[in-house]
Amino acid sequence: MMYYFHMKTIDELLNDILDSYQNYGGINFSEAENFPNRQTVQEILRDLQNIIFPGFNTAERLDKDSLKYTTGERINRIVSNLTTETQKALLYICKTNKQTEMNCFGLAEKAVLSLIEYIPELRRLVRLDAEAALLNDPAANSIEEVILSYPGLQAILVYRISNFLYRNGVPIIPRIMSEYIHGRTGIDINPGATIGESFHIDHGTGVVIGETCVIGNRVKIFQGVTLGALSVKKELQAKKRHPTIEDDVTIYPGATILGGCTVIGKGSIIGGNVWVISSVPPFSKVKYKLADKPDDINCNNKK
Repeated sequence: MMYYFHMKTIDELLNDILDSYQNYGGINFSEAENFPNRQTVQEILRDLQNIIFPGFNTAERLDKDSLKYTTGERINRIVSNLTTETQKALLYICKTNKQTEMNCFGLAEKAVLSLIEYIPELRRLVRLDAEAALLNDPAANSIEEVILSYPGLQAILVYRISNFLYRNGVPIIPRIMSEYIHGRTGIDINPGATIGESFHIDHGTGVVIGETCVIGNRVKIFQGVTLGALSVKKELQAKKRHPTIEDDVTIYPGATILGGCTVIGKGSIIGGNVWVISSVPPFSKVKYKLADKPDDINCNNKK
């Protein structure tokens, strides 16, 4: 038996899609400039990465003179492009507060120029992160190797850029940056998290660090670690939902630490695959308790 279906014409299909734009939203008209452009934001991020670590990510040959010219060119491009994209992101806020578009442009320009001013401090912080990786990872042979190849450092670098923009009131763009590097490294750090100096993520795949997480100095975490919330109810948006990790803490692979009131005390060691939902005193060791005999032995001894 054969079935015959009414096939719509291309024009009819086109009209259905256009109707869906009106019915369901999600359309970005160029004249409205209502969303930042994701591709442009990624290009801005690459320029920032190349200023922070010049010569590491491109094939260009740099000397003292060309470094000045190349860096100046990148700064001008960042200021122009990021101001435009930030202005788009701020447009909602400007309209809500009934501010003029010119004032919105001024707010965007101020945030971007503050970021350029912050670059020397960014370089200092990321250098400490790279040194932490070299110190903590026996497989690391040099700072240059860490900068060139370690996904953990790449994720931390983008976090520090996006966190600065987040703290200076720039919406949307920090998340575009963090999700871009999340896709490349498998490391998900919300731009709103607070992370201290000399932070090291070893291996990194599957790491999740939530928006209200607070991490101290010289903290080291491994792959598969989740620093998350006990509840994801929307009404808790303005509350601290994620844990506090104090200085000099090490968290091994697969550990899950949840809750805004959970504090991991200074110098503690959190073992692999543990589930922590209450605070841990300083200099504690938390580990998963194994059975007296592994299951494999018990199983193999059964007749």
